[in-house]
Amino acid sequence: MLYLVPTPIGNLEDITYRAVRILKEADIILAEDTRTSGPLLKHFGIDKRVFAHHQHNEHKALNELIRLLKEGQTIALISDAGTPAISDPGYLLVREAIKNDIEVNCLPGATAFVPALVNSGLPTDRFAFEGFLPVKKGRQTRLKSLLQEERTLIFYESPHRIVKTLKEFSDFFGEDRQASVSREITKIYEETIRGTLKEVHHHFENNITKGEFVICVHGYIPSADSNQNKYISRELLSKK
Repeated sequence: MLYLVPTPIGNLEDITYRAVRILKEADIILAEDTRTSGPLLKHFGIDKRVFAHHQHNEHKALNELIRLLKEGQTIALISDAGTPAISDPGYLLVREAIKNDIEVNCLPGATAFVPALVNSGLPTDRFAFEGFLPVKKGRQTRLKSLLQEERTLIFYESPHRIVKTLKEFSDFFGEDRQASVSREITKIYEETIRGTLKEVHHHFENNITKGEFVICVHGYIPSADSNQNKYISRELLSKK
């Protein structure tokens, strides 16, 4: 059995009883970063073999992990925070396990974009999770493809790129497009800033940009005649 076990994104109380039990019962725990997961496992009295499993070694380790699973070992995969395989390692191992008829079970639990979306005040009935945008190659192409996306858009962003990204969103989607930016979800300094893209960009340009960020952007409204639906300029569209 392969378990994907969500871990808290900040507050340790957000782990489930079942998650703790599965981690205690597993033969092996795979962690994105053993240094990050070590304190969490120690806090809950979990003493198991822990191996690093991240984007730099997941291809190389795949065959060995499948062999162990076929031999009857129970493996639990955790990421640094939140649900594995959501903007974190996990997809390759799950795909290979399914190919080999190995049972896969993902536990419900913490993930950053759900509370950020619900907190945003933007439509929640339909949304598109984009995760982290490409840093360089393909970034402009991805943004152009989302210009007429009518669902609420959700992005992850790092603290050192948040101001630049919000400015870019304002240029592409229109500075009057409604948005919400959440940071440090479940932690002491958690906050959510809501307003137009121009307003949230101005806020973070002049205030703290520490922590991990979730950006929610209102979808395109075809019938609205406002700055929210302005297309980006010909100059921007011509950029690669």
